[in-house]
Amino acid sequence: MPIRRAEPSDGQVVARLIRELAEYEHLAHEVVWVEAALQEALFGDGAVPSVLLAESDEGEVAGFALYFESFSTFLGTSGLWLEDLYVRPEHRGAGHGRALLDALCGLTSGRVEWNVLTWNTAAVGFYDSLGARPVEGWVTYRWLPGALSHGVDTGPGAFGA
Repeated sequence: MPIRRAEPSDGQVVARLIRELAEYEHLAHEVVWVEAALQEALFGDGAVPSVLLAESDEGEVAGFALYFESFSTFLGTSGLWLEDLYVRPEHRGAGHGRALLDALCGLTSGRVEWNVLTWNTAAVGFYDSLGARPVEGWVTYRWLPGALSHGVDTGPGAFGA
């Protein structure tokens, strides 16, 4: 089961996979990008994320992993943040998810981290079976544009620049 880096010509299939994942997670309403913007974000100059595609033996795209480089200040080394891992339902159980994770681990000597929705017991069981464990004592926070706290100076020179 081949794993390969997505190329610009894969933009439409990656977009379709992201939409399928959002529907599976009941978050389709959160997909707000247009394909041209997604294409630029994934494959344009200075793109931050990268995408791996898993293919079936017949050459059909079975799933994807979207990731980007992270850094641990305590370990002093880079790693990878796995933003999304998705395998199409008809391809689950064939080893594509494991192959994507193995490929990610092969791209770094550091850690690979990700979030899991607590209701997704199939994913939790899958990750547990691989020996991955939740990070105790950590809570995911999100700060959206426009949600800046009042009274915090983030203007020019605020951080000694």
